[in-house]
Amino acid sequence: MSEAAQSVFDYVVVGGGTAGAVIASRLSEDPGVSVGLLEWGPSDREEPRALQIRRWFEMLEGEYDLDYRSVHQPRGNSHIRQSRARILGGCSTHNTMIALRPPAADFSDWVERGAVGWDAATMFPYYDRLLTHIVPVAEEHRNPYLADVVKAAATALDIPVRERWNDRPYADGVGFLEIGYYPETGVRSSSSVDYLHPVMDDRPNLSTLLETRVTRVLFTPDRRAYGVEVRRADGSTHTVRARHEVVLCAGAIDTPRLLLLSGVGPAEELRALGIPVVLDSPGVGRNLSDHPEGLIVWEATEPIPGTGATDWDMSVMARVDPDAVVPQILMHVPLMTYAVHAERLGCDIPRHSISMTPNVARPHSRGTVRLASADPAEAPLIDYRNFTDPEGHDERLLVEGIRIARRIAATAPMARWVGREVFPGPEVVTDEEISALVRATSHTVYHVSCTARMGADGDHEAVLDPSLRVRGTSGLRVADASAFPSLTTVNPVVAVLMLAERAAELLRAGG
Repeated sequence: MSEAAQSVFDYVVVGGGTAGAVIASRLSEDPGVSVGLLEWGPSDREEPRALQIRRWFEMLEGEYDLDYRSVHQPRGNSHIRQSRARILGGCSTHNTMIALRPPAADFSDWVERGAVGWDAATMFPYYDRLLTHIVPVAEEHRNPYLADVVKAAATALDIPVRERWNDRPYADGVGFLEIGYYPETGVRSSSSVDYLHPVMDDRPNLSTLLETRVTRVLFTPDRRAYGVEVRRADGSTHTVRARHEVVLCAGAIDTPRLLLLSGVGPAEELRALGIPVVLDSPGVGRNLSDHPEGLIVWEATEPIPGTGATDWDMSVMARVDPDAVVPQILMHVPLMTYAVHAERLGCDIPRHSISMTPNVARPHSRGTVRLASADPAEAPLIDYRNFTDPEGHDERLLVEGIRIARRIAATAPMARWVGREVFPGPEVVTDEEISALVRATSHTVYHVSCTARMGADGDHEAVLDPSLRVRGTSGLRVADASAFPSLTTVNPVVAVLMLAERAAELLRAGG
């Protein structure tokens, strides 16, 4: 590589997604600091499917999606497609931007798992700093069918209707959600829209390198990260150097994948693939957590009128166990039925259908992300290991979620929309019968996390210290959902944004 092919910045931020856009924007607020933001995909500024939140579903499994696959699942669905966005803004550019601040108990759990300094009192102020435009679903976007579901759930479960979720402690409730969007235009409030678009053309110290894939982190012999190797769209390979730090924000699949390709991970696995070991770090790619999602479908008695803001605009949060500190079931109620896995099993979904998708809010099962080979072009091996927790917690709660959904559907005014149950079917009544079908069709909610997690010094699987530094190295941090010690009870996008705000502060302070 010639010197002309190299670039040098104070900070190199790998990944222009949910977290990376925030960190690059915040660091570059200091005109004396140079920031290189490296994004594998293109810009989102001229892509209406990315900008219009109602079109989010058009982004899945398309040209901007890495569209990974799961490996065989002994107790779950082996046909899961894991969406990961290869475009500026990352997953905040193709999700529904359900924007829920995590409950205080989630941050308490992080501290208990060794992430000292990440308590709710420290973290909640970062929510107030977000540039994201978080508002309740606008009245004009509130679908009348979903309004009936809200009323039915409140009655069936004896829980309150919530107009706002983020200004109070979490408890059981039902209601239209708060999401990141601009109701008057329908533009999504992604990290790229609100953190990068207003500044990326006007800050000479912020360089956004698009169509630039990072293939490995480069280390000195004493394990200091001094830069990254990148591959451009034309196939050329270059080095991008960091004077201060490299920050990995590639997401909970590609951040551990990149660490492994760089020789940071379980030494035995790396040697088996012929990758020189830079650091034996057993936790890289371990502890994968996601919200496993179930499905129940009915034939609708009449077509659902109109649409909504995102078509996933309301939620039910419910406890199953009276002593639970947070809701255990997070029930999404879509306006569109996504039942490809039920159809794969032979279920015939009628033209007019309605569905509910209970999620296990705090799953106990843990999976892995591993390399298939040392070739960066080969997709990673994603093993969710859903429903493998020894105590059967996740399986029990998913079954309870189906039973809760049935109770809501049988209650007025939702009941008037509900015809015959199509899946799992009214004849499926025992725990064992429900579990078998719902596990076989369970899906990801694209909330993968915890694959390079923070933790205490004595925790051999804690890849990061509480300042997000990769233990055993210098000049290298991780700041995305990989770093979570445990998955948040609610959709994690706000937690990622808050973590990114704090990461930028830690970087500026050198702490």
